[in-house]
Parts: sequence; C-alpha cells; structure tokens
Amino acid sequence: MSNRTINVNQIKKTYPGYVTAADEVSFTVSAGEIFGFLGPNGAGKSTIVKILTTLALPTQGSATVGGYDVVKEASDVRRISGVALQEIGLDPIMKPRELLTLQGQLFNMSTKDAKKRSDELLDLVGLTEASDRRAGTFSGGMKRRLDLALALVHAPEILFLDEPTTGLDPASRRDVWTEVRRLNRELGMTIFLTTQYLEEADELADQIAIINRGKIAAEGSPEELKAAFGEESINIKLPNNQLAEQAALHLKAITSQIQSDRNTVRVYLPQAAQAVPRVVDTLRQADLELVSLTLSQPTLDDVFLQVTGSRIEPQNQNSLN
Repeated sequence: MSNRTINVNQIKKTYPGYVTAADEVSFTVSAGEIFGFLGPNGAGKSTIVKILTTLALPTQGSATVGGYDVVKEASDVRRISGVALQEIGLDPIMKPRELLTLQGQLFNMSTKDAKKRSDELLDLVGLTEASDRRAGTFSGGMKRRLDLALALVHAPEILFLDEPTTGLDPASRRDVWTEVRRLNRELGMTIFLTTQYLEEADELADQIAIINRGKIAAEGSPEELKAAFGEESINIKLPNNQLAEQAALHLKAITSQIQSDRNTVRVYLPQAAQAVPRVVDTLRQADLELVSLTLSQPTLDDVFLQVTGSRIEPQNQNSLN
C-alpha cells in the first residue's frame, strides 16, 4: 500500500561522456505535501523527475515513490503516480474526450466510468467547449491543460507536475493553482512540482529544494529559505552592465553579500535601510552615477539568485495560449 511519500537517497546519474546530471542527491517529500523542486536550466531537475517517474534509471543510489522502489517496483510507482511532464505527448488526431476515456480504460475503469471521469476533467481544465476538436488543433496552452487532465484520470496518490503552467496566461495559471491546492487539501495528494515561476513555488509549496549543478544547494519552507538567504536588499540600477560591475567591486567594502544582474547590483544586509547613506556615499566617491535605488523585502527570487548565482528566466507566458 502506498504511503504517499517520496524518498531520494544519494541518487547519482551519469550520462555517456561522464556528464553528471545528478550528484548524490537526497531529499524527502512527506505524505500530503506540495514539494517545490527548483533549479536553473541544466541543474538536474528533469533528470531527478525522470528517475522518480521511472523514465530513467539512476547510476547510483535509490529512490522510493509511495514506498515503492523506482527500479524494482516500477509498475507500482506508475500505478499510483500521475505525471504531467514538460514535453507534452498527445495524439493529434484524437479528441480530448476520446483521449481521457482511453486513459481511464487503461487504468481498468469501465467505459461508463471513464466517460464520466473525462467529462469531469474537461470541465475542470476548461476544455468542455473544445471536447469535440482534435488535439492537434489546440493551442499550446490548451494542450498543457489537457495533459494535466490526463495525469489526473486515475486519481493518483502522488502527482508529478513538471512546469505545469508554462505558457498559460495569468488567469489560467491561477486556475491550475486552485486545482493543485484542492487536490492536495481535499484528497491528501502528494504533489511534486517543478516550476520556472518562483511566485508559483512561493504560493503553493510547503517545502522547497533548490538544485544547482547536480547537487541540492538549499532546502526548507519558503519562509525558512527567505529568512536564511533572503535578507533585505538595496537594489542599485546603473546606466550599463560595465558600471554595475564596477559598483559591485566598490561595494564589497560594505558586504560580501552582493549579486550583479545585468545593470543592477543588489546588496543584501540585515538592516538595509540604515546602510543606504553609506552605499550612496561609496558610489559617489567612485564617481558612479546611479539611475535608481530601491529597497526590497526578501523573495524566493532573491533566495534563488543567492543560491545559484542566476535568475530563472521564464518563457513568455502568453506564447502558448
């Protein structure tokens, strides 16, 4: 019987050419938790998701999903898991109701129950009016919603969502958030979420792990991570990238907690407001002209920047609508 937990123990994945995508990764997802898994492109997120969903084998280490070993009991892992991956695979000739009904039948539902479930899910993801259109005519956003519905057909105990709202407009994204919360709170479903929207992780996740260069770089609740890594920041905008680099060098006399992001320098301090006069004076003495200076409270974006040294650059959210 599934226990709805996920345990990853010292997972390592090396691809031909000795490229290590995951390097002794360990973490635990508690039953009934929404777990956010974040990281830059190429950090190892997709590799871990593929291993946990039985689409790839680990080179070393072990992992269980719902108490089942992902290698030795792969069929049980697939039985209790729902998966909506980044790559959407839909038969372009079939219609959404046909796809959902077929999916239900593959999970041993009767034709009657499968059709009833398909209607429920089409309404849930807002595709009822498009139920008689072929999937190949759908926009990217519509395909993503249909893919989510397919992952939910068999009411899985553990749901893997790999960037589920990429390409959706803000309203549709909020609708998905509402459904994710409902699945988690009402059904106790454990949800493993990767996302390129840090606001999404902050909004939904109970716990977050950030992977960088194949290793877990930080882990905790959003509040814990912001408290540990996301001090208040002074955000200084310079006329160009080169001047921003010069400013960062001069500001190291004040603190080592500095990040440069194009033409903006961020200085992280416990009491940032009190340090503003010193920061301004330091830059004036260096003959560096400021475009603007603002103060901000810590966000997950700040945490991500400090932990990985880069920002997540989401795709155009309207590009797939």
